[in-house]
Amino acid sequence: MTRKPADPVASPLGLHQPLAEVLRPRTLAEVVGQQHVLGPGMPLRLAFESGRPHSCILWGPPGVGKTTIARLMADAFDAQFISISAVLGGVKDIRDAVERAQAARDGLMQQRTLVFVDEVHRFNKSQQDAFLPHVESGLFTFIGATTENPSFEVNSALLSRAAVYVLQPLSADDLKQIVALAQSHQAVPAMESIAIDRLVAYADGDARKLLNTLETLAMAATQEKLQEITDAWLLKVLGERMRRYDKGGEQFYDTISALHKSVRGSDPDAALYWFVRMLDGGADPRYLARRMIRMASEDIGLADPRALRLALDAADVYERLGSPEGELALAECVVYLAVAPKSNAVYKAFGAARAFVKQDTTRPVPLHLRNAPTRLMKQLDYGKGYRYAHDEEGAFAAGERYLPDGMAAQQFYQPVPRGLEIKIGEKLTELRRSNRAVDDGQAAKEDGA
Repeated sequence: MTRKPADPVASPLGLHQPLAEVLRPRTLAEVVGQQHVLGPGMPLRLAFESGRPHSCILWGPPGVGKTTIARLMADAFDAQFISISAVLGGVKDIRDAVERAQAARDGLMQQRTLVFVDEVHRFNKSQQDAFLPHVESGLFTFIGATTENPSFEVNSALLSRAAVYVLQPLSADDLKQIVALAQSHQAVPAMESIAIDRLVAYADGDARKLLNTLETLAMAATQEKLQEITDAWLLKVLGERMRRYDKGGEQFYDTISALHKSVRGSDPDAALYWFVRMLDGGADPRYLARRMIRMASEDIGLADPRALRLALDAADVYERLGSPEGELALAECVVYLAVAPKSNAVYKAFGAARAFVKQDTTRPVPLHLRNAPTRLMKQLDYGKGYRYAHDEEGAFAAGERYLPDGMAAQQFYQPVPRGLEIKIGEKLTELRRSNRAVDDGQAAKEDGA
């Protein structure tokens, strides 16, 4: 989000103002990005044009214009703008806002009030509830900003009284517009195109992060009397920070996807590389441990049941040792998962069973499989005819049925010819052969009769 500044970076008092504040838009037309809600005919744009403010919640990641939009709404409706930080504020700030809103409403120059609550999810339930009577009475318009899902973090009562607008990270083109605007006002020197691309990737859709970084670069470039910022100099100045926190080049979920797919593809070197990349980028090792447990269940399964145990043990070791010592156990787990035999047979079987149950009727449990802890249940034939498998040859009751009556035989689980599932498959084949033999014998008896 940006605008043309009315004056230089210095404030009227001679104090330094952050570039992000200096370039903040003063009109809706100066806003960069968020056209899905601010473009012609879009809901938030229509709200501006209606002349009637309404309470809303702006939900989006940092640096996408939540505060800017709130201020523009106050300007558009000629309203008093009161900002409260839920991180620093409390009940006293809410009370002061109410008093100021009452004074503006009842004064000689009657004026609307817009109360902006930044990081509203940080307020507890009672603090959020404190806004309700004043929102309902129309004393002020409530604008909440949050980086968290309001469905979970904002009270349902407050949520029902406010429209929710979802703001998106700024695109690369949006961020390049901001860079160009800053350059056009001599806020930063010229930059190589590749350096701009790298900087935009580093900002990762966050305009405030971009502008703060530009300001840092401008000061460093001024000290070194540079006429142009090159890519090499950019990496020298911000290299470590960019390597660790550049989500543009290595988006968090893209990187974990690469790790998961490297494990699935049985490439231990690639898996270890992506694992270290994520650690180096600041990922929580506990998150990586949870994903390894998932990999062991989804992609290895019964082909090597030890994989799941190893993943659980690695997670436990990390909890005991922490970083960096515990990370070695996670690395060992990554390599083991990558080289282990693979099977998603149980994963697929689980999905197939869920799909079947979802579309099927609720079939009753056959009488012979029901539990019979009481005399009445036994009189009703609960458990009658059940064959105790341990009393049968090979601990297998050949020909016994365990699915609901009238339901066709199912084969959700189909073992793959890898690892332990080779033996599991052989075992199931033999058991099914025994079942067929009993069924064939029973059919022959019925035909003879």
